[in-house]
Amino acid sequence: MNVPIARLFGVIVLLFALLVVWTSRWTVFDAGALNNDVLNRRTLIDELKIKRGRIIADDGTVLARSVPAAAGTYTRFYPTSNLFAHAVGYSIAAQGRSAGLERSRGDALRGVQTGLSSIFGQLTPHRVGDDVYTSLDPKAQRVALQGLAGRAGSVVALDPRTGAVKVMVALPDYNNNHPDAKGVGVSTFNRATQSGYPPGSTFKVVTATAAIDSGEYTPNSVVNGDSPKTISGVPLSNDLNQSFGPITLTKALTYSVNTVWAQVAEHVGRGTMTKYMKRFGFYAKPPLDYPPEQIAESRPYSPTGRAYPPASPREDIGRIGIGQGGLAVTPLQMAMVASAVADGGKLMTPRLATKAVDQDGRTVQTYKPSVMSQVMSPSTAAQVTQMMKNVVEEGTGTPAQLGNISVAGKTGTAQVGIVGSNLTQPWFIGFAPVEDPKVAVAVTVERSQGGFGGTVAAPIAKQVIQTLLSEGQ
Repeated sequence: MNVPIARLFGVIVLLFALLVVWTSRWTVFDAGALNNDVLNRRTLIDELKIKRGRIIADDGTVLARSVPAAAGTYTRFYPTSNLFAHAVGYSIAAQGRSAGLERSRGDALRGVQTGLSSIFGQLTPHRVGDDVYTSLDPKAQRVALQGLAGRAGSVVALDPRTGAVKVMVALPDYNNNHPDAKGVGVSTFNRATQSGYPPGSTFKVVTATAAIDSGEYTPNSVVNGDSPKTISGVPLSNDLNQSFGPITLTKALTYSVNTVWAQVAEHVGRGTMTKYMKRFGFYAKPPLDYPPEQIAESRPYSPTGRAYPPASPREDIGRIGIGQGGLAVTPLQMAMVASAVADGGKLMTPRLATKAVDQDGRTVQTYKPSVMSQVMSPSTAAQVTQMMKNVVEEGTGTPAQLGNISVAGKTGTAQVGIVGSNLTQPWFIGFAPVEDPKVAVAVTVERSQGGFGGTVAAPIAKQVIQTLLSEGQ
């Protein structure tokens, strides 16, 4: 081969390589952004002609499917309407709009091809998407909805062994067949993943984890529980201003003694508390397979609503340690706290989808469980578990008892609204069975009139846990 021919060959190879790189950018690496661009009219036209795959619950219930429309196009239909509206979301191809799993698992549902076939164009002109199977449990979802009884709030249940989301309820909800409908008690805002609520005493589980795992305390460490105590220069009181005197951390969690846990958080220190909060997932959006814009961070905020940077000297770490101090959390995040303790200190990445199956019945993708972080040692998890078990056996969480099934949990009752309004944010987080946890749950009810975590949220959690365990989850 002479030199000019070799040079020409080299130029051709270079140009071809540039072509592959450039087309790969749009068809592979940036395909998601391009396909979701509302200005991409070609994508919108193509979308209308795609028969998207179904979204399916863990028991085989179809949660979303495509139905024929005019001129060879399709629209989406949601057979369970409001039941899984927030989790499943909606897809309106003609408007380039989607939410929930319809958005986050859109590529699989559209049957999007990747690799060389995507560079040279989709090989199937009349595409049929893949079915996306989820871990969502319809029976437990209905039980959670019945428990909330129309009240604003949320219930999230996870399998702590895998991170699989079994229940995701948020009220008010909406009918995803008509996502633009307006009215009282209708909202597309997902309180399970987007709302920032004060967690109250449920956050003491995080403080207990930091205290014990750091080696600063044991469950039998004794701290004075008198009331009031000065925290960050301001008096802090226990419920009804009750003084407990010297008390172990186990008893302090059982009876939710504010002054003890605020002192513990101050002693452990802002740096260590922040380190464990990050391990649990605070200060970041949980990596759920869900649109990032529909997920909020759980973190402390200033009185003006500005997010504090991690370990900010402006944080009142003592009050944060008891779920106050401007701390705002999502129900998903608090379910993750319970899940990490339940699984021996290991926090699994939360996920809604389990697999994608093509129209020939072949599993084309499996969404496998993955570890998000090792929050604490197994020995710390075992100790915190026993402390939480004590809460349910003889403390504020007794309404969550399940007979011969042992439950570990923590209640919370945050004061909300103006002083004297008697409005509260009741919470319960927990898991069961204690010996082999299969369900972790978080329940909260928004702006309850004088309600407590033990009397309002714990009974709902009990029913959800019982339902999931009865189905052999």
